[in-house]
Amino acid sequence: MSQIATYTGKMFDPLDPDPSLIDIRDIAHALSLLCRANGHFPTFYSVCQHSLACCREAAQRGESRRIQLACLLHDASEAYLSDVTRPVKAAMPMYLELEAPLQETVWNKWLITPLTEAERALVFRIDDTLLYHEFMTHTGIAVADRVPPIVSSPSFSFVPFEQAEQEFLDTFRTLTE
Repeated sequence: MSQIATYTGKMFDPLDPDPSLIDIRDIAHALSLLCRANGHFPTFYSVCQHSLACCREAAQRGESRRIQLACLLHDASEAYLSDVTRPVKAAMPMYLELEAPLQETVWNKWLITPLTEAERALVFRIDDTLLYHEFMTHTGIAVADRVPPIVSSPSFSFVPFEQAEQEFLDTFRTLTE
């Protein structure tokens, strides 16, 4: 059996994702409880907070609601597969083969049309920007050769799980109205 039980009580198969079973409440809840950097920051900082920070950065850059939503959802597959650090993920081609179609299914459910290559590149540039600044803030380690410009003023401090989850849901609702 390749199904997992989700927060909302669904039996979901991340290996063969059914879009009708993908629930934003499951995504928000799970991401609020997943720690960035595999737990190697000095304090808890969730994937949910990271996703919200990416969404805010897109908004501050004047990007469309579509790009903001894509940023909010860019790690949604991790709600069903878990977060894996980049160096490990790169060494796990099977994980990448599972992650890509699941992430596409999530995006396609709410973005209606697939992201263009330019849109996808923009989302991942924003993701990389936040990654850099999160690591600098939490560890003092530069994870890139140059400092990517950031226009928002994110807070990388701990936010209670329930608060991060609710903010994710509220942001999602605002962007999808």
